Amino acid sequence: MSLEANKIAAAVLVGGLLTLSVGIATHMIYGTPSGSSVAVAGEPAEGAGGVEGATQEAAAPVDMMPLIASADPAAGEKAFGKCKACHTSEKGGPNRVGPNLWNTVGGHSAHMDGFAYSDAIKGLNITWDFEHLDKFLENPKGYAPGTKMTFAGIKKPEERAALIRWLRDQADSPIALPQ
Repeated sequence: MSLEANKIAAAVLVGGLLTLSVGIATHMIYGTPSGSSVAVAGEPAEGAGGVEGATQEAAAPVDMMPLIASADPAAGEKAFGKCKACHTSEKGGPNRVGPNLWNTVGGHSAHMDGFAYSDAIKGLNITWDFEHLDKFLENPKGYAPGTKMTFAGIKKPEERAALIRWLRDQADSPIALPQ
């Protein structure tokens, strides 16, 4: 009986260490943008207050529409590499941890039938236009508190613009680019 309990305890310990290792490796590969913090599930993300938050709020907002309109789709496809662990983008592609993203731009916030969206995403009840996607991709947990998406976001406006531009093309009938 004691040997069986030891085996169970070892399995739990190895599972925990594996989970921790994957998290550390993910942060080593993708990093955490400077001035931000990674939110723990169930806790609000930091960064809205303090000196860093005040500095970020004081910065002039970037007009994303011209950036999106002139962005290089190839750069957006490269940026999508950060999303591939959880999402597919091809037409008819499978859902993974996150939904397939075909027809996302111009689609409803919970557009993929059969995917178990969080209440936060279902509750948005929006159309994923360029502005909504920009704000969501910059800070998913800040834009949709309670989302299951654990991605920290893309802080660089040019990278977000390229990704949104590329995602726009992943559709049966892509919506018009912003003027």
